[in-house]
Amino acid sequence: MQQRTLGRDRPLTVSALGLGCMGMSEFYGPGDDGESIATIRRALDLGVTFLDTSDMYGSGHNEELVGRAIADRRDEVVIATKFAIVRDEDGTRRIDSSGPYAKQAVEASLRRLGVEHIDLYYMHRRNPDTPIEETVGALGDLVAEGKIGHIGLSEVNATTLRAACAVHPITALQSEWSLFTRGIEAEIIPTARELGVGIVPYSPVGRGFLTGAYSSVEDLAEDDFRRYQPRFQGDNLQANLRLVERVRAIAADAGCSPVQLALAWLLHQGDDVVPIPGTKRVKYLEENAAAANIALSEQQLAALDAAVPVGAVAGERYPAESMGTVER
Repeated sequence: MQQRTLGRDRPLTVSALGLGCMGMSEFYGPGDDGESIATIRRALDLGVTFLDTSDMYGSGHNEELVGRAIADRRDEVVIATKFAIVRDEDGTRRIDSSGPYAKQAVEASLRRLGVEHIDLYYMHRRNPDTPIEETVGALGDLVAEGKIGHIGLSEVNATTLRAACAVHPITALQSEWSLFTRGIEAEIIPTARELGVGIVPYSPVGRGFLTGAYSSVEDLAEDDFRRYQPRFQGDNLQANLRLVERVRAIAADAGCSPVQLALAWLLHQGDDVVPIPGTKRVKYLEENAAAANIALSEQQLAALDAAVPVGAVAGERYPAESMGTVER
């Protein structure tokens, strides 16, 4: 697979598409560790070598899973993981983006992954009570110590990103971006590009909407978190399914699947864009990886913009309490 470069001042070379590993441990129904490990190893065979995890996915299980999968292939992999979302024993979540916690969390992630060095370490979410300068300063210390190679931020706004870059080079910004989620195009993407920060879109196929596989929440597993997402509810769902049909028609014309079309659209947004579609199954991984070879015409790109205009998707991307934690 072709390679892309994230970051200008502290660049990191990665595969043009990454693999989001979150769903292998929770959120998207039951998983199977054996199948997940086979999927990760097949990804490496295909050249999808940019693996994305977090210490909160499965409360550490996901990092351990990734570590097992790449144990004998460490030199082939760019590992990205995250810290700052803390799960307490009673199940509640809080955000701790403080410098001392960053230094504590990285040690646990290194241990679970079974590695001596994390290639890209993200602040997963920001607690606004902690100055971003403190967080990035601590992460810069970890770079100097050799425990991490590059610093990333997730779901921050343009002002925070600018303040962070004044402290230390930021290699990547991971935020939700897809045909179904385009709010960051107004201010955050231009700021990232001005500052030389690479862009790593998560949920690049609209949390599965753009697969065309879902017509009701009943199609989702009982423990699938999308059952509680506003875009999958009632009238919002029906309105969004109509948008999916438009995408399906364009995909048919382009000779690819809707998923491949959605990923190709993102890849066409710039060479600094590296989507990380998630899957726990080899067949979907292979479908995703093939999107890196799809060339879209200007007419097809324009048709997609017309089919799913900015603001056309019904419903917020998270429930209200979660929306309060993004773009801070």
